[in-house]
Amino acid sequence: MKVTIEADCTPEEVRRMMGLPDLTPLHDHYIAKMQEAMEKGTIGPEIMGAMLKSWAPATDAGMDLWRQLFSATGTGTKSGG
Repeated sequence: MKVTIEADCTPEEVRRMMGLPDLTPLHDHYIAKMQEAMEKGTIGPEIMGAMLKSWAPATDAGMDLWRQLFSATGTGTKSGG
């Protein structure tokens, strides 16, 4: 048996429903610090590019990491076919 439930929720509503913490103040603080560092010139485009690559490498290993993450949450598709 397969049951599908569709819910029309905002990300905020889903976060609350799942009991996840609101990290908005932390995110805003982090973004402000990143903008400040970029304006001062301590962080340039090359550093940002390297940082983004380390977060989500676009290699086969990186794609496998994303596949495993989505499979673990039950939202992904099965790999290999």
